[in-house]
Order: sequence, then structure tokens, then C-alpha cells
Amino acid sequence: MIESGKPDYTDLRFPPPRDDRPYVLINMVVSADGKAVLAGTERGLGSKTDQRLMRELRLNADVVLNGAGTLRANGSSSRLNDEGLERLRVSRGKPPAPIAAVLSGRGDLPLGRAFFTGRDFDAIVYLSDAAPLERRQDIAATGRPVQVVPGDDALRAMLRHMRQELGAAVLLVEGGPHLNGQFFAQGLVDEFYVTIGPIVVGGTGVLTAVEAPYAFTPETAPRLELVSAYLNPETSELYCRYRVRRAV
Repeated sequence: MIESGKPDYTDLRFPPPRDDRPYVLINMVVSADGKAVLAGTERGLGSKTDQRLMRELRLNADVVLNGAGTLRANGSSSRLNDEGLERLRVSRGKPPAPIAAVLSGRGDLPLGRAFFTGRDFDAIVYLSDAAPLERRQDIAATGRPVQVVPGDDALRAMLRHMRQELGAAVLLVEGGPHLNGQFFAQGLVDEFYVTIGPIVVGGTGVLTAVEAPYAFTPETAPRLELVSAYLNPETSELYCRYRVRRAV
């Protein structure tokens, strides 16, 4: 049943995390025709209410992860930018902001972005062992720790480090679409949050929310269970929360 209004994501309840990885959430905004970008960016797809829900999801997370492409295109951080939400996190025994994380294959990252220059939140770079040593040193010189992961098993190695070394119970993935696709392809998603905006993007070859490395089959396609759906009468946005049935 679709409810009217907006959901409250400030006090979500999740199952206990596994020993080898956090509980994984993905959050995206898409157009009515399923596109994740408008003129090359997600800006313009979602309203201020959608942005508020993103911050509410960050409230629940221990780590907020972006792919290198998202960091290059839009910048990224784990800031909540809301004093009330920050106080709520602190009251729960957490720092004001989650740890920000980025996963990169070659280390081609914009070192002047707030991810590297901001000091009001912690951040970590997960870097493939294929990245040049010089680039690894340049990133480390920003003061952000670098964790090298094997290129052929980067996601699972990264998640294992988050859970066992950072103590992360909940990971929030905010894209981009190719990173989302890798998570779904490896069965590493537990919940999927999607805001559907009342806009049609059109075009061919335009990114969708999940750009998996291959097309799923009827047997391998991840199956979702709708947990909640809210229709915002002011913005005509639909806010959906799904649980993945066969996460491993």
C-alpha cells in the first residue's frame, strides 16, 4: 500500500551485520523512465525532500561509500549538513558524521575536493593493488588513510575491512551506477532505497541506477521485497524502500 507524505528514515531498524561485512544499503534517485542522470548529473532529479531523506539515511550509516566516478563528477562527503541529525547521531554514541569512503581502481581522484580537504569527518580511500605506487603516495599525503585491496576481489575485501577493522555495522552506498551494479552482481546488497522523480530524461545509453557488468537472467536477477512506499503530494515523488530477498 502506498502512503501519502514522506517516510521517516531517522530510526531505521536492521538485522545484525554479518561477521565479514556490514549490512549494505544503496540509495539512488531516478527519473520516471529509470534514468539516474540528467545532463550528466543526478542534480535536478530529486527535490529538497529527497535530499533530506539522503541525510536521514546517512544518520543510520557507519560508512558512506561512493565510487571514484561519482567523486570526480560531483564530489562527495559523509556530512549530514543538519545540526538536528548530527545531535541525534551523537546521542546514539556516534560521531556527528559517518566515515566517508571511496573505492578506486587507479587512484585517479580529485585531491582538492572536500573528501580530502574536509576535516569535520573521517574518510578512507580503498585503492586497488593495480594503482601506481606514486598515486598511492599522493593520496596518502592528503592525510586520508589508504587501504589497498586486491583488484580481483575489491568489494569483498573492502567490506571485510569495514566490518572487522572499522567496526562498521551499516554501509550506505550512494553510487554511482557502476558501483551499484558491482554490488548487485556479487549479491552484496541488503536494502535498496529509490526515489522516483516526476521527470522523463529519455535518450539512449543514459545511465540507470544499476549498471551491472552483465545482464541478469531470470534465474540470477536479484528479487526485491517492497518494505514501504510513500507518495509526496507536493513533489509527486515516490519514495520506495526494498529489501533484497537473496543477499549473500
